[in-house]
Amino acid sequence: MSKKPSISSRKKDHLRINLEEDVSSGLTTGLENYRFRHQALPEVNLKDVDLSLTLYDKKIKAPVLISSMTGGAEEAGRINRNLAAAAQEMSIPLGVGSQRAALQNPDLQSSFQIRDTAPDILLFANLGAVQFNYRLGVEDCRRAVEMIEADALILHLNPLQEALQPEGDTNWKGILDGISEVCSSLEVPVIAKEVGWGISARAAKQLWEAGVTAVDVAGAGGTSWSEVEMHRARTESQRRIASTFINWGIPTAESINLVKSAVPDLQIFASGGLRSGVDLAKCLALGATLGGMAGPFLQAANHSAESVVEAIQVIKKELEITLFAAGAENLQELAKIELISTGMHR
Repeated sequence: MSKKPSISSRKKDHLRINLEEDVSSGLTTGLENYRFRHQALPEVNLKDVDLSLTLYDKKIKAPVLISSMTGGAEEAGRINRNLAAAAQEMSIPLGVGSQRAALQNPDLQSSFQIRDTAPDILLFANLGAVQFNYRLGVEDCRRAVEMIEADALILHLNPLQEALQPEGDTNWKGILDGISEVCSSLEVPVIAKEVGWGISARAAKQLWEAGVTAVDVAGAGGTSWSEVEMHRARTESQRRIASTFINWGIPTAESINLVKSAVPDLQIFASGGLRSGVDLAKCLALGATLGGMAGPFLQAANHSAESVVEAIQVIKKELEITLFAAGAENLQELAKIELISTGMHR
């Protein structure tokens, strides 16, 4: 019987595969089915376009979230520090990858601890919700938050990924009770996040009732973790099973619409295949508060913090120009804009 890989080994695999392989979903985000009405007379001065907002009592200069990516492996520390330095310079929020490995092995905590690099940013801790059925509890969530001096906790939801891993944790029965307990006990806000297959209306209602303050829909159309697990597969049958799910999931645009319709008061973070400031602006117009990206920043962070800053600056400029050309001077005005639907989506 083969030895079960360590969490750290799995994180190294995930990091390597995301950097080296094509792990795109077979689906698109659905954002291509929406467009803005161009305003030939925008009545806006481009230099006055304001992308700032306040979230969890912290001022953010642009609604761009560096989505949870990595940690739990020594080489991930360099990438996280590059991401943190860029987030600090650009005054945008950052989420770290799952901290379970660091809870089990204190030697790995430094790969997540980036407060010295980014003392002022909005920072999100991260643990897998399924771990409530595998001995983790409220105190572990508190330790994860304290470990990195986080402002909020992300609980990620990845049932399909766990089902595709030979070593996956697949008992998801009763997880909602664990989420509810954490929401009522933790001192910081709790955010629920999918990892690339979207949040349904049913899940949104359940999470809202459990007490989460926001959901990151992380819809289909970007990185497919079934493809990542396909590249990790040890046997041909495992590879075949994982590859079957390349077209699985709720596209990002559809997930935003489902959540917004089901629970109008639930705050939405949008991620899953966003590649430009125009994509991000569409998500905001559909009802999201932030747009999260991982892939575009991971490649940059593998080079340097400066490369991440450059990538963020491009996204921010694209976002500013989108607002300008659509006739919106700030995010409040953008939220009131009705997008044109091509009618191609479901």
